[in-house]
Amino acid sequence: MSSVLSFSLVGYIQKLKCTLESPVQYRLLLDEQEIHLNAYLGKKISLQFMGEIRCVYCSRMIKKNYNQGYCFPCSQKLARADFCIVKPELCHHHLGTCREPDWGVAHCMIPHIVYLANTSGLKVGITRENQIPIRWMDQGATQALPILRAKSRLHSGLVESQLAKSLQDKTDWRKMLRGSAEPLDLINIRDTLFLTESAWNKEGLEKLMDEKPIFLNYPVLNYPNKVNAIRFEKQPTLTGTLLGIKGQYLLLDTGVVNIRNHSGFKLGVILS
Repeated sequence: MSSVLSFSLVGYIQKLKCTLESPVQYRLLLDEQEIHLNAYLGKKISLQFMGEIRCVYCSRMIKKNYNQGYCFPCSQKLARADFCIVKPELCHHHLGTCREPDWGVAHCMIPHIVYLANTSGLKVGITRENQIPIRWMDQGATQALPILRAKSRLHSGLVESQLAKSLQDKTDWRKMLRGSAEPLDLINIRDTLFLTESAWNKEGLEKLMDEKPIFLNYPVLNYPNKVNAIRFEKQPTLTGTLLGIKGQYLLLDTGVVNIRNHSGFKLGVILS
């Protein structure tokens, strides 16, 4: 099929590149090529999986990816693919068992931020300080507020796990893609948490009392009434009108696709 189609671009995709403007600006990356997606809102686009997947780390050709883009061997040996990336409170760098100690020093043993966000509703999360505001755009948050600075990923993860007993720490992505969450008073929520939670009185934490909420606006013409999620392994071609971009999702009138989950997939893209 690919031999008879004229693609605008062909390449291996990476997660969407986003820039904090109003609305958020998105670019689809295929190898070294970029497509400014905001320019194609309301237009017909087609994405076709070319049947090839490569590991985003070692470039090995694979049949399926793990942990959003890795081959199985890399998913087992890289620190960035370890279980503590999902559960930072289980960071084991201090035990001398990190898969990549130098990588851990550069990425985990540095300041992290504990934040409140409004995605599909109120949630707590953490991120490296240098990943703000990228983390919030990747999650599709409409509001976000840093509340604590921690000296390491482990310290921030311990706070997050305690707060997750009373707050959500995950986004309901289907709800997030059906519309914008109702606005929240994040400063009042933060102040209430500081009065009622004991997580703050620990070494390695700094309260951030002067931070103001950030508001994020996404390029969405219309939200889908029904969220029909597409995986390219099962449906190689997705064609439709681009209704919006939010988080790492493209919203077409024929379905939605999480680009980050398909990192390393080779796509052909047709733009109208």
